[in-house]
Amino acid sequence: MICRTAALILLLGASVSADSADSISSRLQVHVPQTLFRPEGYDHREALFGVPPYGGSIAQSVYYAASDLCDPTVNTRGGYPIRAKDSSGKMEPWPTPYILMVDRGGCSFVQKVRNAQRSGAAGVIIADNTCLCSDKDCVSANGQDVCQPAEPIMADDGSGGDISIPSFLMFKVDADQIKAELQANHMVQIEMQWALPKPDDRVEYDLWTTPSDPVSKDFQKKFKPVAQALKDRAYFTPHMYIYDGIKSNCQGFDGENMCFNLCTNNGRYCATDPDNDLDHGISGQDVVKESLRRICIWKHYGEQDGIGTEWWEYVGEFMQRCDNPDYFANDDCAKDCYKHAKINADIIDRCMRDSGGLEKDSANTFLDLEMQAQVARGVVILPTAFVNTVALRGGLSVDTVFTAICNGYLDGTEPKICKQCTGCGDFDGCIANGRCSGGKGGGGVSVHTFMSSILVIVIVFGAAAFYHYRKTREEMREQVRGILAEYMPLEGDDGHIGSPMDFARRGGSEHLMS
Repeated sequence: MICRTAALILLLGASVSADSADSISSRLQVHVPQTLFRPEGYDHREALFGVPPYGGSIAQSVYYAASDLCDPTVNTRGGYPIRAKDSSGKMEPWPTPYILMVDRGGCSFVQKVRNAQRSGAAGVIIADNTCLCSDKDCVSANGQDVCQPAEPIMADDGSGGDISIPSFLMFKVDADQIKAELQANHMVQIEMQWALPKPDDRVEYDLWTTPSDPVSKDFQKKFKPVAQALKDRAYFTPHMYIYDGIKSNCQGFDGENMCFNLCTNNGRYCATDPDNDLDHGISGQDVVKESLRRICIWKHYGEQDGIGTEWWEYVGEFMQRCDNPDYFANDDCAKDCYKHAKINADIIDRCMRDSGGLEKDSANTFLDLEMQAQVARGVVILPTAFVNTVALRGGLSVDTVFTAICNGYLDGTEPKICKQCTGCGDFDGCIANGRCSGGKGGGGVSVHTFMSSILVIVIVFGAAAFYHYRKTREEMREQVRGILAEYMPLEGDDGHIGSPMDFARRGGSEHLMS
């Protein structure tokens, strides 16, 4: 058991050493003061959490919190620049919207940004407090004995799913200049911008995940109608993340599998254990096998059109029927999913064998291609979605990916579904029907709903008014009848003294005076 645990640690450790998927699509610029403007922008690191406005930007005044912002109770009346005092005698709070600059250290990046978000910040700039070792001027100017070889990755600590604002890490030598301006009570305006390549009228998007990844399951359950609605205007490619067992030393010199049931092909292709129990439940080998199966399904049922309806159907069926320790590795369960997704089992089984299989100490063509692609793209965070080769940050959700795809088209070439459903209050209904019936802006109402509501209100108030009129009229008649009965006995032309109620009974059709 100790050997197996060591094998798992070895496998995970090898994966962390890979390069990050840091295809910088963002830009950081200072517009005010003009003396700090740089045509090429400022070097920075983009957080791997939060939801950036892809295709857009945030340009706002910056306020320096003058703290590490680790305390959930944020003093919005402190910091720099100094503001005027309000009627309470305290300095006015940071006027929203604003970008907040905070110092690095003391707690995680996620905690800082979460506290800034709660205070009302639209974006966050974290000022690094350590010089790069390559920046000799910074090291000598600050007299630091400790330096860092590279800027840290602003990774999610596992709790960043509630973060909705973007954040950057700014290098110390640059952040010090910004802080100096702010502490001198000078206004600074910064722009945080996110661009997506817009090469043509078709967008390409990828998803890197594993069959056992819990985070991407909800997305994979719900995205099929979006992929179908985008039709051939968006080309999807699913990728399965495979650990290189040879680089992870899972294959011994004699070809023996040193990582046991984490790997296939005598230690060549590996996956982590989903339930962290190497002796029971789903194994890494099971995950590799299911990964190869999904690759083959895509090759035969999705690669040609880039939509892959059958692939989405299979994944959905698998999560519903087989995604548990009892059936995950059950071939009969997989065949049942084939049947419901209208997939030919013989074609997929042949594809898995012809690519190299999973049993012998031999290479598998498709798994090798996946490992090469993940190294070339620099994928280490799972799940990761790419739109036009740009990694999307923050939580993986259907509307976030859809919005990014729609922002990836060449201007003026967006498909109709993008114009109809971006920002629609009833997103799912819009995708299903091809038009927005829930109003734009999330919480609005459509013209049809608004006019129907007005009509109902008019009918209700009209009926109430008519009822009130009839009731009032009857009450007035009763009052008249009472008055006539008490004070006005009348004599007819024939000398007969009629009942005073005769007039009232006739409904007032005769005059009281002739």
